[in-house]
This record gives sequence, structure tokens and C-alpha cells, in this order.
Amino acid sequence: MNLLWINAGLLLPLDKGGKLRTWHLMRQLARRHDISFLSFVDPSATPADIAGMREVASTVLTIPRTEPAKGTAAFYLDAARYLVDRAPYAIAKYRSSEYRRAIERVLNAQQVDAVVCDFLVPAVNLPDKLPCPAILFTHNVESEIWRRHVENATNQVSRRLMTTQWRRMLRFERAALSRFDLVLAVSDADRQTFGRLYPQSLTAPAHVVQTGVDTSYFAPMDGEHRAKRAHLVFTGSMDWLPNEDGMQYFVREILPKIRQVEPDVTLSIIGRSPTPAVRRLADDSRIHVTGSVDDVRPHVAEGCVYVVPLRIGGGTRLKIFEAMAMGKAVVSTTIGAEGLPVTPGQHVVIADEPQAFADAVVRIIRDRETRRRLETEARKLVVERYDWSAVASDFEEALVRVQRARVAAA
Repeated sequence: MNLLWINAGLLLPLDKGGKLRTWHLMRQLARRHDISFLSFVDPSATPADIAGMREVASTVLTIPRTEPAKGTAAFYLDAARYLVDRAPYAIAKYRSSEYRRAIERVLNAQQVDAVVCDFLVPAVNLPDKLPCPAILFTHNVESEIWRRHVENATNQVSRRLMTTQWRRMLRFERAALSRFDLVLAVSDADRQTFGRLYPQSLTAPAHVVQTGVDTSYFAPMDGEHRAKRAHLVFTGSMDWLPNEDGMQYFVREILPKIRQVEPDVTLSIIGRSPTPAVRRLADDSRIHVTGSVDDVRPHVAEGCVYVVPLRIGGGTRLKIFEAMAMGKAVVSTTIGAEGLPVTPGQHVVIADEPQAFADAVVRIIRDRETRRRLETEARKLVVERYDWSAVASDFEEALVRVQRARVAAA
């Protein structure tokens, strides 16, 4: 098959869960299919990042785009331009006639068997009519993320702004889904949510493509990187609001309860682009905020407990599977592990209230037998069932089915 794969940005560097998921799937698909990849590119992107995309795509097309840094005056001025836009800011800011023309050029220049829209964002630039099936590869239910932002807003101004964005996202997502021949979700929870929110928009129930993990790369480490007692670890893109909120919440509400009984506990927050609010957490000498790292594995390996205290989010948490593949005991909120096919108490520990979360962390720190059991079962699950090769095979079968159905109907 000839696939046109559209995204809002390059996949390299591989510093976000969604990028990793797409990269591994494309790498598997590229062995049997021809992929043209189209995305925006920021001026900060290196030639190596652009060239590196050719590992998973035969053709790489880019459209220059600059976005102001979050929290700056330029960022707020840019956002103000979209106050009356019917689309949510997170979508409208990517509207581009140049991007749309690039899609049309590819479709006119060659036979494309399917267009894969990676995340919801590029849908804003899809031409009205396509000569081939269109597949939406969702990594979240975007409107649900905004609904949870509203629920956790700390003041009335934030709540009103986020409510507006949530309603706009609902409207845009509903209209966008109706344009696709197939919607791919990353969890059964997301599939059910799409069906509940948009029953009239889906031509068929969303197909679930499970999250995978490279179990040979993410594997237990020992030696100098072995786990440290009472050391906690979190990984994620620290400019993503759910991660920022989760770590502020953890440090404010949960960590003090852990320290009441384990005063020497330490925490590492590992991930790209920490916001000023996240950086301020490192004012505590026992909290380390790393920023971007070349390799997360040594940092994760040193953790006694891997924590996922998220209150906002959607899709699946790829980072949990990576930690499980490394044989780490995981304590997560329900939302943090949402969509993952794990059994609470066997593969991870689920705790939602601050005291319950703190108690679970302390128990794992102190009870070596419980910790070892969780570590063993976690690694076993992902190795046996969720290697990327198996996940990509399911993805491929879904693409082939929808392409054949379009040909048969023609």
C-alpha cells in the first residue's frame, strides 16, 4: 500500500509517548508499505531529525512553522487571535493553507491507497474530498482531556476559559470523526468514550490498537543503575499540562504524607521542557528535575517505585509500559493507568486518594516481597503480549480492511 501519513510535527526526537507509539508502528509498517510523511517543522529541528525520519518513511515533506513558547507574551497574543474561532485553540493554530496544498499535491502526484491522520490536529487541513480512504489514528479523546481540565481548574477565570475550549473541542471532534472511514483508538476505554460521545459521527465502532513497548530496549538494568531505596521516579513531557498538574499535585498532596513515615524519600522528574512551575519543584533539595535526557532508562532503573499521579489525560500511558518492561513497581491513579490492559494489584497498584497513594508507595518501599512480585508480573505481561511487532500487525490489518472495503464499494 501507498500511505500518506500526516502529523502536526516530526517524530524525532522521540521524547513523547505519542511520537514513540507512531514511530514504532511506522517502522514496522515501512517494511511492507510505502509511506509519505508530511508534517510541520519548527526552525529548531535539526537536519538529523528530518533525515532520521527516512528510517520510517520513504518520502518526508515538511512545512515550516514557528510556535511561541508557552507562558510568554507572544504565546498569549497568539492565543488571543483565536478567541472567536469556532475551533479550539489547540486545533485552530495549526490551520494552514500551505499544509492543505501539500496534501493535495501528494494526492494528485501519485496513487495513494489511504491517508492516515495521526492525532486529531491535522484533520483541520484535510481537503473536503479525498480519492482514498481516510483513517484517524487517535492517541486520546481530546475533548475528554479538556473536560478534565475544567474539573481540575483552580479558579473561575481558568474554568471559564477551559470550558469554552472544551465545548469547541467537542464540536470539532464530533465533526471531524464523521469524515473518516475508520477511527483507531489506543484503548478500549477510548473506544467506548468515542461511542458514547459521538454515536452519530462514527461510520463504525472505533478499532482498538493496543499500546506496545520495545521489550528488548526497555529491560531491567542492574550494576551502577540498580534501584535506590525510597527513590521515586516519574517520566513524561513536562510541558504537557496533565503531567505538570500531576507532579504539582503529587508534591503538594501526596509527597508530604510519604515523608511523614519515610523522611528520606527522594523524587526524580524526568522529561523534556519542564515548565517554570515544574522547575520550581526542584527548590526542594530532595526533588530532581532533569529536563531532557539522552536516555531515560538509567533514571528509571534507579527508582524503587515508579509513580503516575495523573488527574487529567486520555489515551494510554506509554511510559507505564516502559517502566513495566524495565521491571518497575508502578503506583498510579485510575486516570494515570486508564486504557492499559493491566490488573490492579497484580501488574500495578491503583490508588486515587492522596493518603491511599502515599500508603501504596510506602508499602512497596518497605515490603520487598510485594515489590518483587509486582516487578516480575509487570515485565512478564508486556513481554508476552505487547511487543510492537504484534501491535503493528493488528494496525496493518485494520488499514488493509478499510482500503479493500473502499475498493469493493467503488
